[in-house]
Amino acid sequence: MHWWFPSNASSVGGQVDSLFYVILYITGAVFVLVEAALLIFLVRYRRREGRKAEYIEGSTKAEIIWTAIPAVILVSLALFSQPLWSKIKDADRFPPNAARIGVEAKQFEWHFTYPGPDGKLGTDDDFMNIDSLHLVLNRDYVIELTSRDVVHDFFIPAFRIKQDAVPGMKILVWIRPTVAGTYELACAELCGLGHYRMRAVVYVETQQDFDAWLKSEGIAASSPTDSTAQAGKGAS
Repeated sequence: MHWWFPSNASSVGGQVDSLFYVILYITGAVFVLVEAALLIFLVRYRRREGRKAEYIEGSTKAEIIWTAIPAVILVSLALFSQPLWSKIKDADRFPPNAARIGVEAKQFEWHFTYPGPDGKLGTDDDFMNIDSLHLVLNRDYVIELTSRDVVHDFFIPAFRIKQDAVPGMKILVWIRPTVAGTYELACAELCGLGHYRMRAVVYVETQQDFDAWLKSEGIAASSPTDSTAQAGKGAS
């Protein structure tokens, strides 16, 4: 693991990192300027013998400037990040062949539901497992995220994906894993006394390994496309 970020393992990770660094550089520069100004004012206007304090009225021009500049920066960042946000969370832009996976958060587990051989989520041949998620390398997935009880947060650091799960809502998130391996899925929202142990393991594997896993669980893969949307009971 890198000291700063875990290695990127998704198709959007590089774009998310670039956006993060843009925001970091801007806010870092503002922080340095504000702290430098604070130090200058502390020295220049410090208390001195024989010097009386005086009342200085506010400057409308200065207030407009220091309000307008942050507003422009915030709007620019919003416009800059909007295409990436839509790519990940706008259902109209999801790949049409993306496999659907139901993810239900509850205290303190992750429940994953996959379509069966019919390739459709929400039918009688669906399969569910707990705290382990199997994905096929370089396949598109749409996560249908829900919560059974309180607000949780679906967070896979290696994928650069972080999304709240809200009771009463179904929130969609698109992902495409690009590096095979084992990754952590954590709840990033304080959700109760057992929050610290609410984690799952994400397995990104080749189609062949994925089909072998399905077979070991007694589930037949009808086709490469459909098999990406299947899972077994009690997998680990």
